Amino acid sequence: MRLLHLVRKEIGYHKLTFVLGVLSVVVAVGVFVSLLTLLHAHDIQTERILSEKEKKIEKEMKKMEDDYRKIMLKLGLNMFILPEDQRLDNFHEEGYASKFMSEEYMDTLSASNIVTIRHMLPIVEQKIRWPEKRNRTIILIGIRGEVPFTKIAPKKPIVVAVPPGGIVLGYELWDSLNLKVGDKVKLLGETFEVSKCHPQRGTKDDISAWIDLEMAQRLLGLEDRLSGIMALQCFCHGWDLDKLVRQIPGILPGTQVVLFKNEVTTRAESRFHAQAVAKASLEAERQHRLKLRGELETFASWLIPFVIIASMVLIVFLTLSNLRQRRGEIATLRALGYRSSQILYVFLTKAFFLGLIGALLGISVSFFVVMIILEVPAQEIFKLFSIPMFIGVLVGALVLSILASWVPATLAAGEDPAAILREE
Repeated sequence: MRLLHLVRKEIGYHKLTFVLGVLSVVVAVGVFVSLLTLLHAHDIQTERILSEKEKKIEKEMKKMEDDYRKIMLKLGLNMFILPEDQRLDNFHEEGYASKFMSEEYMDTLSASNIVTIRHMLPIVEQKIRWPEKRNRTIILIGIRGEVPFTKIAPKKPIVVAVPPGGIVLGYELWDSLNLKVGDKVKLLGETFEVSKCHPQRGTKDDISAWIDLEMAQRLLGLEDRLSGIMALQCFCHGWDLDKLVRQIPGILPGTQVVLFKNEVTTRAESRFHAQAVAKASLEAERQHRLKLRGELETFASWLIPFVIIASMVLIVFLTLSNLRQRRGEIATLRALGYRSSQILYVFLTKAFFLGLIGALLGISVSFFVVMIILEVPAQEIFKLFSIPMFIGVLVGALVLSILASWVPATLAAGEDPAAILREE
């Protein structure tokens, strides 16, 4: 108790020196804890910002994809696989293919692992005269419905097959011939029942008639032959037209691919462009946050050591100054029988309390500083402070304070009291 009493007296007698020492520890601990907490808060905020942005992008991409699927169902197929020897100028001029491929190509494509197309529709078409209707020119199209891929789960068809014995008419045909669903009509000697009448489209579809593929092949004398295979380009695996154009002829030798520009492809292009822009924006935000963190780390890397060293130097200076002023008192205590270790204990105990009080105040100050800088409630700041960091800072402050006082206190306690008293 006598030694603790001396410690209390020592602190009370030199209040200013003790307060200055505490302030140096407060500044060191406050700067250290504040910067580490701000770095931690920056990391949490970065993770939150990037996570929210990623979720927003994912939501927008999902919405665009759903929008694309809806449009796709309305606008239908957008690519045509044609025989390689089909001249495209003739194809575009006439509006139909004049060359043919084997129907086995459909089975080959169906059994492949291709992922860039969906909803395949084999088709045969020819521009013919309709003898039963005053030889008017029509485009006869035979379809059998979509063919599923054997290695991929089937999709809901976007083109429905024409039932055997049925016929689907374009606007100009049923309108000019006064036909409606359920009427009977003859074509090339065969009787068909009108199963559907298309609205006006403003394309060759308005003068087209669709019947069952097998029936069309027989009427046109094209058994087991196809004009081509219509399909839908799948945008789920990226926007790579060159890959698609190369991939299909690799599976079906002697073929070529024609892509039709429509709202589906326009929306798909917009989707992938928006996706690329969103990813670039996300990456730019990530780089910006990393740059900010790097700047904060650089600032902390020189400020923290500077403040800690300055704090230790100040404690050493204050301890030395105090000991020089107390040489006579220390010598008197030694003469009264106090050992040098007991004298050292007094000053190191003082340094212990200096570090303890300074650390607690420094942590408290850093708490309010961080709260003001981040402009968040106190309960949010508590989440940024961890028990391990609190213990580490507390122990570190005590160790540094004791170390800063150790050398001058050891020198003072080891001096010869007789020599000091003679000087005094």
